Amino acid sequence: MQEGTREQISEIIEQDIWGAIQDIWNFVLVSYEVKDGSIIEITIGLVLLVIFVFIVTSIVLRLLRSFISSKLIAEDKMKFVSIFKFVKYIVYLTVILITLSTAGIDITVVLTASAVLFVGIGLALQELFQDIIGGVFIIIDKSLLVGDVIEMDGRVGRVFQIKLRTTRALTRDDKVMVIPNHKFISETLYNYTQNHKTTREAVKVGVAYGSDTEKVRQVLLECAKEQKGILKKPEPFVLFEDFGDSALMFGLHFYITDSFVDPKVKSELRFNIDKRFRLNNITIPFPQRDVHMFYSQNKPTDNEESD
Repeated sequence: MQEGTREQISEIIEQDIWGAIQDIWNFVLVSYEVKDGSIIEITIGLVLLVIFVFIVTSIVLRLLRSFISSKLIAEDKMKFVSIFKFVKYIVYLTVILITLSTAGIDITVVLTASAVLFVGIGLALQELFQDIIGGVFIIIDKSLLVGDVIEMDGRVGRVFQIKLRTTRALTRDDKVMVIPNHKFISETLYNYTQNHKTTREAVKVGVAYGSDTEKVRQVLLECAKEQKGILKKPEPFVLFEDFGDSALMFGLHFYITDSFVDPKVKSELRFNIDKRFRLNNITIPFPQRDVHMFYSQNKPTDNEESD
């Protein structure tokens, strides 16, 4: 009696429960025929398999990223994370294609059937791909680092984040400038801190003709030595740059370690120069024009005109 019961239970499990599971697993969600007559079927089992493989791959990649990044310094860690994001997408795509191939789906048929779709997506996302490639180049060749002071499109900013698609920089007026990475490949970029943190800046000033030029140079150098933020070494220097239309043009050149805040340094320096020029009777002229009027000697008088 017991053996009969066991056989019935076993038969129920095999035919009913396991059979129902197989029916659900093989249930076709999507089925379509490609040009060569092949039929591609997307079943519930295939969808679940892809989801399972995707989750396992995500866990493995996360563990791998944590293991590698834990051995890197903070600066290299940010670069590795950006590169790893790009690698992660490639791994996901590869794993999914391998899973589909293992499940019995001809990948070449899928790629052929989706060729037109891929071309359309590629054209639509062309600029996105350019941004990603630009981000990879930036990270690999180290042409741009977090903390660099850059100038693009006439705006100066300090880079605080480099992502795979965009780079973010904080401007001098505390606004965030979002720059697509492809611009770093196709356009000219000024990197103030690529070689070193020290940059040379200058303040231009004109003095009236007849001024003592040696005294002007002495006053300008004294102003530079008194100004906070200007380096003592290399020493500031003055260039007599030109004979202008209305003034003698001088340039006070100096070195600073933070070019991001140089407008503040230049402003304070100009205040001091104006003050010291007044104390030393050095005039900063405004544009002047001499107008010469000539009258013809043969011009008729009023009496002659009345006749």
